Amino acid sequence: MTTQNGKSAPRATPVLDGISSMAELRALPEEKLPALADDVRAAMIEAVSTTGGHLGAGLGVVELTVALHYVFDTPDDRLIWDVGHQCYPHKILTGRRGLMHRIRQKDGLSGFTKRGESPFDPFGAGHSSTSVSAGLGMAVARDLKHENRDVVCVIGDGAMSAGMAFEALNNAGSANSRLIVILNDNDMSIAPPVGAMSAYLSRLLSSQSYHTLRSAMKDVAALFPSSIERAARKAEEYARTLVTGGTLFEEMGFHYIGPVDGHRLDHLVPVLKNVRAAKASRPILVHVVTQKGRGYAPAERAADKYHGVSCFDVETGRQEKAKRNGPTFTEVFADALTRAAETDPKIVAATAAMPAGTGLDAFAAAHPKRMFDVGIAEQHAVTFAAGLAAEGLRPFVAIYSTFLQRGFDQVVHDVALQNLPVRFILDRAGFVGADGATHQGAYDLAYLCCLPNMTVMAPADEAELARMIATAIAHDSGPVAVRFPRGCGPGEPVPDAPKPLRIGRGRIVREGTDAAILSLGTRLADSLAAAETLAAEGISATVADARFAKPLDLALLRDLAGRHAALVTVEEGSSGGFGAQVLDALANHGLLDAGLKVRALHIPDACFEQDSQTGQVKAAGLDAPGIAKAVRAALGR
Repeated sequence: MTTQNGKSAPRATPVLDGISSMAELRALPEEKLPALADDVRAAMIEAVSTTGGHLGAGLGVVELTVALHYVFDTPDDRLIWDVGHQCYPHKILTGRRGLMHRIRQKDGLSGFTKRGESPFDPFGAGHSSTSVSAGLGMAVARDLKHENRDVVCVIGDGAMSAGMAFEALNNAGSANSRLIVILNDNDMSIAPPVGAMSAYLSRLLSSQSYHTLRSAMKDVAALFPSSIERAARKAEEYARTLVTGGTLFEEMGFHYIGPVDGHRLDHLVPVLKNVRAAKASRPILVHVVTQKGRGYAPAERAADKYHGVSCFDVETGRQEKAKRNGPTFTEVFADALTRAAETDPKIVAATAAMPAGTGLDAFAAAHPKRMFDVGIAEQHAVTFAAGLAAEGLRPFVAIYSTFLQRGFDQVVHDVALQNLPVRFILDRAGFVGADGATHQGAYDLAYLCCLPNMTVMAPADEAELARMIATAIAHDSGPVAVRFPRGCGPGEPVPDAPKPLRIGRGRIVREGTDAAILSLGTRLADSLAAAETLAAEGISATVADARFAKPLDLALLRDLAGRHAALVTVEEGSSGGFGAQVLDALANHGLLDAGLKVRALHIPDACFEQDSQTGQVKAAGLDAPGIAKAVRAALGR
């Protein structure tokens, strides 16, 4: 059915429409829950079709979300979603359905869980694999405060591939605090298909009678000699292993239940009720098998299960394609590296669960044996690349700027201190738009420029990026980082055979006399636009492209400082980055002694929430009007 404007009419959601509180949800008879789940799924599809966002992961947890809120007393019971983009059905059920049309938009809902947004979001999660650590902290705090509530962590969509999750599980298994972990296994990587026998065994193993019997048998076994007690314990473990496959989690100290069909509410609800009623002091892991993209045919058919989508037509699943001036920076990087690898067998590439997002899926298609996706494991990715470099290869590690933060110790200890030539490709550096504060690549300049041996570059356009990839390939004397933003550049043609740049050399792109604007990266276009505005006002501005945040071009700095009254640096990064490096160099080389006026423009000391990238740049004062304003202020005009 379509409306007059040609779009598909929203599906009716009568059960969901009748629920305005958790009390009303929990008052529903269990036989109504599948209909509620169908309504939630329809509401989610309708909302995301108009806004874009994460779709597949949320579709996979609709029934699980309904069951958790039905069984547990949220928000008093703490429910933590990991990874955060699974939370759309959770938001719909917790009073935010009417705001879903503004998700991931300015002044709208976050695309992730967010503490300040709702009491139903006890812990924010934009990055993955944090839930068990946070949940254990909450459980221990509950015990110390002598409170009585459940803490439930839902971890899935690849988040179990991170070492932090296993560190937390290991700690939780020995902490003797009640904690419930729901393992959302949505790619069948852990469990075989589940069915009626598995559901029966899961209900049995989660029941109070089983816990009571198990405890009693342990007490009886303890009366026998230690050899018999150990044999009895092993026999019980092996019996459970044969029917559940939970050996790993049992060895870590968890009571393992599952696998459970995550789309059968008649399986989920009884198990969760048993888990809640058991009140065991031992942590519990419930293994739930779900299907990413469940219930929406286009998502089920897609290779990525519609993980992240633009606006789309509900009936056909066809996504709207944004108009582009040319290739994205990501595509330029991938093409440059793929072509270079055709003649350089030493080039290899690694990423942490983001082959498509970083462009390395294209590299993998051409060079499958030289591309490594290590899972959500940034620490491992960095040190893995260090090992490759130590053996003479030329590794490129492509990780979003905000995710490389998770591997900072490895960048320091395993790469920089050993001066190994690992090439870091920092995609999504700077503002990222709708993903919001958790994904802003604001800090990489600050945390990389302080490291010895590190070379840090930022291209102003597509051609410069290709040259910087060639530079990184040729630079075997230490680690290199290239940062670039999300999306497309200004449309500069990419050379067929890009030549390496001289390390630490910038360029002047516009000559002036009154003030100098020293830009790093893609702020160059707005710097040139600001110079045009200033020229109309009678202010002559030189515009330079630093190219390198480290090492700085000291000859260029001396030139700019020596013949201008003011110098303004511009970067799409936090304080402590490029501007700080320039100020340090100016001060230590005596270039401020003659009265040069300096202003450093960077992302203000604040968290920027979801908006368009253009809106975020404007709010930060890093657009052309903001740059022109800073020049006027420096000159006292």
